[in-house]
Amino acid sequence: MIHTITPSRVTRTLSGLVVVMLAACGGGDAPSQPTGFSAGWRYQGTPKPATGLEGMVVTTDHLASDVGVDILRAGGNAVDAAIAVQFALAVVNPEAGNIGGGGFMVVRMADGSSAALDFREKAPAAASRDMFLDEQGNLTNKSLVGHLAAGVPGSVAGMWAAHERFGSLPWSALVEPAVGLAAGFVVRPRFLGSLSPGMVRSLSAYAASAEQFLPNDGLPPSVGDTLRQLDLAATLSRIRDQGPAGFYRGETADLIVAEMARGEGIITHGDLESYEAAWRDPITFTYRGYTVLSMPPSSSGGATMAEIANILEQYDLAALGWNSTETIHLYAEAWKRAYADRNDYLADPDFVDMPLTRMTSKGYAVERASTISLDAATPSAEVAPGMDAPVEEENTTHYSIVDKAGNAAAVTTTINSWYGSKVTVTGAGFVLNNEMDDFSAKPGTSNSYGLVQGENNAVGPGKRMLSAMAPTIVLGPDGDLKMVTGSPGGSTIITTVFQTIANVLDFGMNVVDAVQAPRVHHQHLPDQIFYEPASLEPATRFALEALGHTVVQRDDVSGDVQMILVVDGRLTGWSDPRRGGRAIGY
Repeated sequence: MIHTITPSRVTRTLSGLVVVMLAACGGGDAPSQPTGFSAGWRYQGTPKPATGLEGMVVTTDHLASDVGVDILRAGGNAVDAAIAVQFALAVVNPEAGNIGGGGFMVVRMADGSSAALDFREKAPAAASRDMFLDEQGNLTNKSLVGHLAAGVPGSVAGMWAAHERFGSLPWSALVEPAVGLAAGFVVRPRFLGSLSPGMVRSLSAYAASAEQFLPNDGLPPSVGDTLRQLDLAATLSRIRDQGPAGFYRGETADLIVAEMARGEGIITHGDLESYEAAWRDPITFTYRGYTVLSMPPSSSGGATMAEIANILEQYDLAALGWNSTETIHLYAEAWKRAYADRNDYLADPDFVDMPLTRMTSKGYAVERASTISLDAATPSAEVAPGMDAPVEEENTTHYSIVDKAGNAAAVTTTINSWYGSKVTVTGAGFVLNNEMDDFSAKPGTSNSYGLVQGENNAVGPGKRMLSAMAPTIVLGPDGDLKMVTGSPGGSTIITTVFQTIANVLDFGMNVVDAVQAPRVHHQHLPDQIFYEPASLEPATRFALEALGHTVVQRDDVSGDVQMILVVDGRLTGWSDPRRGGRAIGY
């Protein structure tokens, strides 16, 4: 059942003072279409999207997109292209693209089959619950910086598993482009955007990182310089020639273990040799008659987004208007409830039983929606997890690929913070992740993304840390491919990805507007609606505050969406201009 709520009905619930303020500011909220972007919004125009009939690759870097399209043109499928892009990003996007981290892939093949691949990092066998606390029980920064912050990397094993199940071209052909890029590529402004003065200082603390990324006497390369990463080229060559044995055993593994000894880390040969990626069933739910496929735990992305979608499907968002006070209020209320459940229940499915069936059900969403008031914000302190005890049942980058047969791959991959632990493996040329911070290093205390998580996600040996990544594929009512989307952004990933979907399905936006539109975020705690600079009209902010929301401007609200939208059988694609990338179709 859809609750039809007109803007006037909700406006009548506001105080007379707010109604006066709305009038004084020149009217009500933004219209439901993208023409309602705030006057100061930085992405006002609507450039033409990339288009193609035979394939589309959208990544955060032009060179990586070129690699993916070359693989498609050579007869590879979407998964082949995804593997090649993964390794290319490890070279040209080292702050997030990686072989020293992990991630998730959602695949939907043209024959209708689908799968989800979990190549999330794992805690080393020597990890322990309180390993990041000092003698007084206080959190240290060791889960964020340095060797102890690194989980066992999963990217190479994940790409090998994807190739074994879905690949069509030879493995070596998919890794070779990355070897060439590591031998040298021309630096562009997007690459340098990750090397802020603060990041330069952090990387300078580790000799191998400084040598790799700060070649100009301790400073970054300049635009137009050729960055040569010869140690990384050698590592990739071993992976090309030996498959996962070229990473988890032999010379590369020896270099990783030696690096651990250098910095008092705990990853061992046994940890590396025992790592395996895991195939799982996608989280599947419907929204407005469309079928959504997304990532299950150890990612929280799919289950949390399913709860959000099921709650919001009960309201006629299109009638309320895009970015209106009413829509943003409902977003925030749904997000509070879904994130409260996420933080308490979700974790590594190999260690914890979770109530996924109930959490993603329409019936449970009705219960959660029944506690939402249209008249006032619910304080997050009053929003508790909504189910009984469970019963049995980020930096990051995303890329989206569709091939000429209609196979689709959505991949989100990460080393957590930019440049992860800041530790480059000496002699191997890649940065190690700092994913151990995604555990509840001290349950009930926020991590670096402000997420306050529970005991289910406590550190444990061999355990995968909970993620928010949400690589997502959307199918039309007829079962045909409609959308491939995803984003980096830590705790904002889920709300970002949902908004790209709602922008299309609720508000009729094309791929460019759906990606470029301003976005908002709420994650239960802190109890704040975050918005991008110059993205909300003053009247909307005042009205949200009158409902009881705390509304805060923040730069890092919205991730970096890479999206493909099928329109009348034609592929359209767009790369988020917030960080810069490239959609290429043919």
